[in-house]
Amino acid sequence: MIRVGVVDDHPIARRGVEHLLHETGRVKVVAAAGSIGELAAAMEAAEPAADFDVIVLDLYHDGGAPCLDAVARLAGSSRVLVMSASGQPKDVMGAIRAGASGYITKHADDAMFVAAVETVAAGGFALSAPLADILQAELGPSAAAGPVKGRQPSGARQAELSAREEETLNLIASGFTHAQVATRMGVSKATVETYVERIRAKLQIGNKAQLTRAALERLGGTGPV
Repeated sequence: MIRVGVVDDHPIARRGVEHLLHETGRVKVVAAAGSIGELAAAMEAAEPAADFDVIVLDLYHDGGAPCLDAVARLAGSSRVLVMSASGQPKDVMGAIRAGASGYITKHADDAMFVAAVETVAAGGFALSAPLADILQAELGPSAAAGPVKGRQPSGARQAELSAREEETLNLIASGFTHAQVATRMGVSKATVETYVERIRAKLQIGNKAQLTRAALERLGGTGPV
């Protein structure tokens, strides 16, 4: 059973998420709250103390600014799936840089949302399908030229990748599966998997969320925007 915490300042939205996840029979909403503070209080009050496999966080649950600091704090101890009405590249990239393991818009259908929760709980990276093309547009042109000029290398993060490895990294970061990357690049899936293993070795990183953050950092991002 996947244990989930939900943070959204709209009561109807919270209840909708709880109901949807409960219906799967595979997910239990341990606590739902309108703010990070309320979620923390609910965790402390639970018997036994609540813990989460995934925290579903509304990016704009606390006023007019994206809660990137909250993403960063929560990502230190839990896997965070950001949920937002915004599909703006700056919000998506900011959340990923802050440590989110996934980003899904509130326009996603039920099946896509449940799949995102399960993917993040399993240690993967989840991204709403329309956002993949947005991120690819953001990553692709700049990445082709390599690291941004004027930025100092940061150890393994700035290791030299081949052009094909850079292309693979950017597509993986944009949410594409290995099979989809293979189709776009005109190579076999086995070749893509070889590229990924080389990237991981060169950048000293492991999972897909780390690959995504590495791709963003190589574009010159140093933290939340």
